[in-house]
Amino acid sequence: MNFSEMSGIKQWATVLVGGAIVTAALYFTMFKSQDESNAAAQHALEEKVRENNELESYRPKLKQMEQQLAELKQQLEIEQRIVPDEKKVDGFITMLDAEAQKAGVELRRYTAKDIRSQQYYTEVPFDLELDGPYYSALNFFDRVSKLERIVNVSGLLVATTKNPSAAKAKHTYQYAPNESVVATFTATTYFSHDLQPSAAGAGTKPGTPAAK
Repeated sequence: MNFSEMSGIKQWATVLVGGAIVTAALYFTMFKSQDESNAAAQHALEEKVRENNELESYRPKLKQMEQQLAELKQQLEIEQRIVPDEKKVDGFITMLDAEAQKAGVELRRYTAKDIRSQQYYTEVPFDLELDGPYYSALNFFDRVSKLERIVNVSGLLVATTKNPSAAKAKHTYQYAPNESVVATFTATTYFSHDLQPSAAGAGTKPGTPAAK
């Protein structure tokens, strides 16, 4: 029997059944798939919201953590100036020579002694000799004691420029008229890493003969 030959009630019933079948087919194909996709997206959104809420609890602590990091960085920089991790000794001698010039004394000679390795640092001692006016020599040692970098002075011997051998000076120089004292001493600095023996040697102030 054709659709046109059916009675009105049967035609409506057929349309309704057909519509139900099409709707069911669409639900199990397109709509259900879209619903599952929406559910997955909703779950992902809820997870992100949960993660953001957890991270949000750290926001008040962030500034404090940044401040602590800045303080630690500053402390590390200070410690590196006090006990540097470099392995070159040239900078140390240059620093002492600069303080000698500021104090008005002449740093004549330096000789590196045997280094001594400790658990966390290395001791690097130098025998040095200087001459100049008495109060200028005092000023030099005062300036060295106030350096950021740790420098220990030991074995200090002082004599007049007329008798430098009394201070165990190894050489006699042409002293200026205002120079009155000669001093020999050991200056020890420290490095936070082991220093190879080849990095330390004997030498003199730039421009002067090497010590023998």
